[in-house]
Amino acid sequence: MTHASTQMPPRSRTSFVPPACVPRGLAIGALGLFAQAFPALAAAPGESGAQASTPAPPQLGSVTVTDTAIDEGSLRADRQHSDKATADLIDTPRAITVLTRQLLDDTRSTTLAEALRMVPGITLGAGEGGNPLGDRPFIRGSDSSNAIHIDGITDIAAQSRETFDIESVEVTKGSDGITNGSGNAAGSINIVSKAPEARRFVAGEADAGTAAYRRFTLDVNQPLAPSVGFRLNVMSHDQNVAGRAETWQRRWGIAPSVVLGMGGSTSLRLDWYHLHTAELPDAGIPYTTAASALSPGVTEIAPLDTTPFATANGQTISRARDAFYGLVDRDFRVTTTDAGSARFEHALGDGFRLTDTFRYSHINQAYLWSQPDDSKGNVYAYGTVSRRAISRQSRETGIVDQLGVTGDVGTGALKHSLAAALEYNWQQSGYGSYYADTAGTALPLAIACPTASSGSNAICTSAANPHPFDVWSGAIVAGSPQTRTLANWTTLSASLFDTIRIGDRWIVNLGARYDHYATHASAGLSPTATTPRNWVGIDNDLFTWQAGLLYKPRSNGTIYASASTSAIAPGSFLAQGSEDNAIVSSTTTIDPRALQVQRTTSLELGTKWNLLSDALTLTADVFQTRTTNARATDADGNVSYIGLKRVRGIELGLAGNLTSQWSLFGGYTHTPSVVLGGGYALVAGVYAPVAGTGRRAPNTPLDSLTLTTQYKVTSKFTLGGGAIYSAKVYGGFAYGATSQVVRAVYVPAYWRFDADAGYRFNEHVTVKLNALNLTDTLYYDQAYASHYAHQAAGRTVLASLALKY
Repeated sequence: MTHASTQMPPRSRTSFVPPACVPRGLAIGALGLFAQAFPALAAAPGESGAQASTPAPPQLGSVTVTDTAIDEGSLRADRQHSDKATADLIDTPRAITVLTRQLLDDTRSTTLAEALRMVPGITLGAGEGGNPLGDRPFIRGSDSSNAIHIDGITDIAAQSRETFDIESVEVTKGSDGITNGSGNAAGSINIVSKAPEARRFVAGEADAGTAAYRRFTLDVNQPLAPSVGFRLNVMSHDQNVAGRAETWQRRWGIAPSVVLGMGGSTSLRLDWYHLHTAELPDAGIPYTTAASALSPGVTEIAPLDTTPFATANGQTISRARDAFYGLVDRDFRVTTTDAGSARFEHALGDGFRLTDTFRYSHINQAYLWSQPDDSKGNVYAYGTVSRRAISRQSRETGIVDQLGVTGDVGTGALKHSLAAALEYNWQQSGYGSYYADTAGTALPLAIACPTASSGSNAICTSAANPHPFDVWSGAIVAGSPQTRTLANWTTLSASLFDTIRIGDRWIVNLGARYDHYATHASAGLSPTATTPRNWVGIDNDLFTWQAGLLYKPRSNGTIYASASTSAIAPGSFLAQGSEDNAIVSSTTTIDPRALQVQRTTSLELGTKWNLLSDALTLTADVFQTRTTNARATDADGNVSYIGLKRVRGIELGLAGNLTSQWSLFGGYTHTPSVVLGGGYALVAGVYAPVAGTGRRAPNTPLDSLTLTTQYKVTSKFTLGGGAIYSAKVYGGFAYGATSQVVRAVYVPAYWRFDADAGYRFNEHVTVKLNALNLTDTLYYDQAYASHYAHQAAGRTVLASLALKY
């Protein structure tokens, strides 16, 4: 293979070396009835009923030793970290799931994607189809890749996020436009970074396991003076992927942080974050049959499995479990993330506080991988798979400044908790492809494979026995800057939140946000183009709101109803993900005058209870999220804003300790969803409702469940485990030759089980053993809309040694 550009990222494993270093009424009332039936459990501190005492933990030097688990920490949280949170979680009329640091450690979640698997109702979307590789969570049926935030600041760039510098992950369900602006159609995710603390500690952990798994983390917190704090987190990670041939992942990161004025009325916190990753990306598993090969009716197509499959030419094939359809010598993915932030805080007096947070981020991602392309029916017709080249070279830069004031004020019988904010947010991205030469010739793509050979340039391979070591004989050249699609947006925002307490029983929660949103974009040019770029732009004024009413039958429980909205402006994904309202594609621009804002409204009715002296939290809610004004093609072939999707459901959750020895975290969702109006598609010369109309929304399982638990057998020995269930997930629907033929691609339902054990020798030394996917279940955790599904890792056994002083 030849390298025609020095911009080409490393593609071999050895070239990347890190530094050494239920019914609706039942759902709503169940917990309230539980509380009434068992007042001893439901009683809040200071009320009637038996109360479980919680002794203060003993102090050993600078180390706090708890007696409820081997590791320090909790599986429940009382409040969000956001400055815009004006009440504790129990008094917030929204479904909010918090993944604590303890939960991340117990479940060995080293990436955001791994952590989010513990949140029922969230599925992960696959890359391609306009979506770059990276974190792409679906919350209540909506793509939320542009609704990820770090410490309340937008983090829109496509990437795979690590957890080594994460304190917690906060998932807000339902339309959340008021918190962070455009996007957040059915929820948002806020990542809370680790920060310097007043205590001194050093925590290091070394993990080793199957599939060549090796990981090292170090967390040093060292006060430098009574008012100066310093914290440093570093990480090195190297692994193959269990059950997946050839694939590997390697990354390293460093995150220093310092606080000046710690514990005082005025402080300044400075952070820097660097993460570098390299991997051989998993090419996925092709679906078995293309729409063109199907008979009339709706046919559901699953990925090619290990069970025998009959092809049209009489073959009977099945793939090996670890079958890899990529090219080891060609495929790669490299990402570099750098971000710096400064947070200033000042006490204004009378309980009010001023904060200003500034963040600069820059993310580069480059990849080329081989998509197993079944679009012409190769798997079913010949038992072969085309390897389609998918490439991207992208960058994303962001500058955000957020000024806020928070405080409490009383007005007669009313008590207000207020949060007001002003924000400036500028984001810019650019992306392009890799080419076969400096003239901009596209990398070879073969859609139809020869029936008897592997094809030229090793593009085609056997579906049953793929050849990942086929020699790639071409060149790969990075495109010039002018070939890249460019996009940017600037937002000026103002928001106000208020939690109003009316006596001891009633709470009103209100919020409103205004955004002036300006987007500009230009399609990429050919490498030899001499014409200037054609920039297009559009401005939008967005208004979003939320309102909630809570009743507290007891001080430790609430019953609430709420409504909230979001507004997705055209171009808000900035080419960092796929959207149906983009103002530019890779080759064309769109008249911005034809674009409109897409809007979502969420309704929710629920209840929350803190039980057992606030050791355990139980939640339940019913919800509806309705997206309107989605861009689609109408019956005359014109683009109109007629798209309509509705997701309804029931959600249950629990987090905390049932006893001083037994901790639990988990939840369940039942989410019937439907695409009410998806527009029209041209099929055999006639416009017909799109294939998905009236069917389940993609990436939305009907039922999903998660549960993890830890039990302290003795004062030193703990056993634990977890279970994850997801019902069938559809990737997408498509017509065949006529509108009488519908192809529905899906990944099957699955159960996954984990187990762990830990032994604490003393307050300084702990060893743990984790078995992830204990039963070595073959399952798929991502469903792409057309070509392939992503197979999850097999059984992975990890042993870890943790030291803390």
